[in-house]
Amino acid sequence: MKALVLLTLLALLTLGLCRRAADRSTSTDDSPSSEAFISRRASAEVVQRQKRNYGYDSSVHAAPPDPLEAKREVCELSPDCDELADQVGLQEAYRRYYGFV
Repeated sequence: MKALVLLTLLALLTLGLCRRAADRSTSTDDSPSSEAFISRRASAEVVQRQKRNYGYDSSVHAAPPDPLEAKREVCELSPDCDELADQVGLQEAYRRYYGFV
């Protein structure tokens, strides 16, 4: 009877030690719950990286420059080109009045 109680206690002790060792082997960094979250510093770096990739100065919050703006200004100075731009579009009107540039 004493041997059965002793054997049961040893089995429970062994089970407890095995669970503790298993918990230590899987650290908190490898758990699935910690993979879903990143630190504030890392998230701030990602946001800064995205802001730098816009291709224009995002500090003034301006729209990127329009490549047709110069042609639009030239065409607006000529009433005939401006009227034709309303009918056929800016690029075609500029091409008809000023040629390929």
